[in-house]
Amino acid sequence: MDKFEPVIVAFCCHYCAYTAADMAGSQRLSYPPNVKVIRVPCSGKVDAMHVIKAFEKGVDGVYVAGCLEGDCHFKNGNTKATRMVAYVRRYMDEIGIEPERLEMVTMSAGMGYRFAQVATEITEKIRGMGPSPIHAAIETGKAA
Repeated sequence: MDKFEPVIVAFCCHYCAYTAADMAGSQRLSYPPNVKVIRVPCSGKVDAMHVIKAFEKGVDGVYVAGCLEGDCHFKNGNTKATRMVAYVRRYMDEIGIEPERLEMVTMSAGMGYRFAQVATEITEKIRGMGPSPIHAAIETGKAA
């Protein structure tokens, strides 16, 4: 059997997390290529359906990355995103998907090292958990 390589989606706010990802690249900091970055205007604009759809498509992990607490460029988008992530984690637990597959993280634009660190840590955690139940069903052709 091939070694499992997770697919992870990172919803990154434009002003901080996406800029931190860009800085990680500029600083030539390595992080796993498993992380697919999606730029959003604000972490508060990530809807529960975006996260659920990502899992439906077969990703193994998702994280929402927003501005540091108290520094959201849209006032309270990061706190809204934190509440949404908590809500979706409860839902995931109810339907049999490990809630640990979803994370909320914060960082500033100048934290390229933090972006690389978070991407690496989450990839390792998800790799240890194995494929998500939905990913596994898609792979075996048992998805509805």
